[in-house]
Amino acid sequence: MAPFSLMSVGANLLVKSLSLFSSASVVRCSCVAPVIKRFSTTTGGPPKRPLTAYMTYVKEMQPTFSRQNPGLKNVDVIRKLAERWRMLTPEQKQPFQDASLVSREQYKLALETYKAQLTPAQTAAIADEKRQRVAKRKAIRRKKELNSLGKPKRPRSAFNIFMAEHFEEAKGTTMQAKLKSLRDDWMRFNNTQKQIYTQLAEDDKVRYKNEIKSWEEHMIEIGREDLVRRKERRAIKAKTIIDRKKKSKVTVKKAKAPKKKATVAGTAVKKTVKSTKKMSLHIML
Repeated sequence: MAPFSLMSVGANLLVKSLSLFSSASVVRCSCVAPVIKRFSTTTGGPPKRPLTAYMTYVKEMQPTFSRQNPGLKNVDVIRKLAERWRMLTPEQKQPFQDASLVSREQYKLALETYKAQLTPAQTAAIADEKRQRVAKRKAIRRKKELNSLGKPKRPRSAFNIFMAEHFEEAKGTTMQAKLKSLRDDWMRFNNTQKQIYTQLAEDDKVRYKNEIKSWEEHMIEIGREDLVRRKERRAIKAKTIIDRKKKSKVTVKKAKAPKKKATVAGTAVKKTVKSTKKMSLHIML
């Protein structure tokens, strides 16, 4: 895989460390398998995933490169090493690829040994933890996708509107303290004081209803029905079918209209011919 894609996976986390690549454990922290990562047993935990050829190169070259360039930031160190890696020939990369391959085989053996000594309860706990992480990643990706497609924001409650307006002036130095203060103020409000925020919340519901309807219709038009609520999907499809039928009826009527004109024109010609014949007979007589 290209260096920049690898760097996007592991480097962002590694850069935050003051001792970037200072030890093998720090290097490997970005490559630990999601499976059994946080699970520990009497054996000291699961084996570390092997480094890729690129990460092996970075781990070996980073100390020397940092000493030669003491004023260079960690981010710039990674960028420079990535540039050098891209410039290496296949023959120059081969030793690092061989080392990565050996580490990968050793990891497979170590992982099999580790899994063999786990109890069924531990195995089930690890599998459940993995499912939770996968579900969380999917939820994050879906949220980003919906934001990029411009999905309208959900309507806010009356309390949320009140909190947004008065958060800065709320008592407390921490977020938790401010939220507690706002919650207490809201609970002391009577119905008359809450009415303005309740009305704003109702208006926001109307806004959301109109915006989500237009957005879901657009999603169906571009072929993203999977993002539309099931109930609304049926309603929009039914409306689309009715609109198409109406358009087809109008098109048929417009297509038939010229024929009627032609018939009228033909009738007029026939009447003119008959009248001409009558006039000619009258003259002859």
